Amino acid sequence: MATQVDLRIDVTNEVSLGEPAHVAASIVLPDPDCLPERPLVCFAKPGGGYSTGYYTCELPGPGQAAQASWHVARGWIFVAIDNLGSGSSSSHDPDCLDFAVMTEAAHAAEQDILLRMANGVLLDGYPPVHQPTIIGIGQSMGASLVIYQQSRRRGYDGLGILGFSAVHSHPVTPPGEPPIVVSWFPRGSDRDEVEEPLNAAVMEAAMASGPEGSEWKSLAWGFHYDDVPYEVVEQDLVHYDAIARGEGLPDGIEPAPWNSYATPGKAARSTLTPGVVATEAAAITVPVLSIMGVRDLVPDPYGEARAFRSSRSVDLFICPRMGHMHNFAGTRELFWERIHSFGNWCAAVKAAG
Repeated sequence: MATQVDLRIDVTNEVSLGEPAHVAASIVLPDPDCLPERPLVCFAKPGGGYSTGYYTCELPGPGQAAQASWHVARGWIFVAIDNLGSGSSSSHDPDCLDFAVMTEAAHAAEQDILLRMANGVLLDGYPPVHQPTIIGIGQSMGASLVIYQQSRRRGYDGLGILGFSAVHSHPVTPPGEPPIVVSWFPRGSDRDEVEEPLNAAVMEAAMASGPEGSEWKSLAWGFHYDDVPYEVVEQDLVHYDAIARGEGLPDGIEPAPWNSYATPGKAARSTLTPGVVATEAAAITVPVLSIMGVRDLVPDPYGEARAFRSSRSVDLFICPRMGHMHNFAGTRELFWERIHSFGNWCAAVKAAG
């Protein structure tokens, strides 16, 4: 039987924000008897607007199961991390939360968890976990953080890039609909130093010509496949609208446990800027899995391998009948199966030296 351990790990000294900081993590452990000879630990970062519940909860939709418990039933240790400034991690001025701060916090928390595992003090009675294969996966913005963190800290034996393009992430639109235009901001820029987005002229033209509300219709189409129930899609759009407005949910609507209504503004603002982590991606040497839904934020899936020019192994999987929010999809288990086989491949590569 799987066991979940929830931690809040102090990272105040690592991020130097001038105030206390902690990272929330949910560690899902298999029964000790189910641990393989060579354990595998998967650290998972959610996208902007989501929390650890994206991985640990059984999300609504036509599929079944939660991703964390699915992998754990097959022998993995699965660790879902709340990004700093989101979920149950500590809240801070969003304009202080850039890629460097976010990933230093995550790295410190992950090293703390690995040390507890190695010393057998994570959970009373649970055996020590020595020298595991360690993979990092991230969905959407979480994937950009995984890339950045690996380029700086090199703590993972493999990376799963879920629904993010290392070349240029951009939302898809239904056939015949006008393209979505999003703001491009330089990475690490402060609000007061950048008066307008880099593509301001294109943004102005799009707002002048596009029908009001069309972007939400296109967002729904790209984020959820046709078999996801309307009420699930609507709930997700209400959540995005609350984030965009900087307000809470409308009266009478309960927040879902997988949503976060705070986002790390400085990092999130540039996530859809072309090449936001291109240099970092080019420096990755470990195996990479670029995996996405058939409707996603990756305009040219077959071009992704070129972004990881230093890696000796780059795999691609485009999951059928799936939008950008993978864990709501009816084909979620097929998606997880591909990630699982990739993790086992990373373990084999590590064992081979």
